[in-house]
Amino acid sequence: MKYISVETNGNYCILKLNRPEKFNSFIRPMALELQKALDECESNPEVRAILLTAEGKAFCAGQDLNEAVDPALKVELDKIITEHYNPLITRLTKIEKPIVCAVNGVAAGAGANVALACDIVIATESASFIQAFSMIGLIPDSGGTWILPRLVGYARAKALMMTAEKVSAIDAEKMGMIYKAVPDENFIAEAKKLTAKLANMPTRGLGLTKRALNLGMNNSLQEQLVHEWRLQSEAGSTDDFKEGVAAFLEKRKPEFTGK
Repeated sequence: MKYISVETNGNYCILKLNRPEKFNSFIRPMALELQKALDECESNPEVRAILLTAEGKAFCAGQDLNEAVDPALKVELDKIITEHYNPLITRLTKIEKPIVCAVNGVAAGAGANVALACDIVIATESASFIQAFSMIGLIPDSGGTWILPRLVGYARAKALMMTAEKVSAIDAEKMGMIYKAVPDENFIAEAKKLTAKLANMPTRGLGLTKRALNLGMNNSLQEQLVHEWRLQSEAGSTDDFKEGVAAFLEKRKPEFTGK
């Protein structure tokens, strides 16, 4: 791959946006490569967690606008949405393995919403998030109008989207947009430590938790109780559940296999 670097680290995979000279802004080949990399992580039973981050000073500046406006490149805006970002967001939210996003710098536009679509988001204290769409006359895409209000509330999300206000990672943590802001000097180590921890936990149980949370976004309480019952029954049939109970009763550390 040219625009996505892939590194296997034990039982988890590190995916890095690798277009640092353009602040990791998306172009079609990069979006398709990331989709492919996520598919490979999903299908590989040895990969039990995913860490998404980026090379260089920025996490992702969003869409490369040259691709969107240059007739020679022949990539129409509707294709950018339907073929690049929508499939990408769907993968990030549906893959039943934990996905950590480590935001190493500014995350703007679609770049911010790609980050927020991941399961756990940490960021350097110097990083920032900006819904930059209104600055060029567009609406937030990449799931932003669905995800952000659920994270920070309707009123705040509307204001951030309309004003394109830059939010520091520290403020993003305070408002519940991300999980944690981490000092820059400890950032990579913290990101890997968190991902490694998740990779050694009950993978299917975490995946079913992710599915339950997704379902719960639009269900009534009674509907969700039914889903919890069904998913709990599925979780209870896993080898990791048996190992977890055995380890608890034997007063030892469990050794989960992700099965």
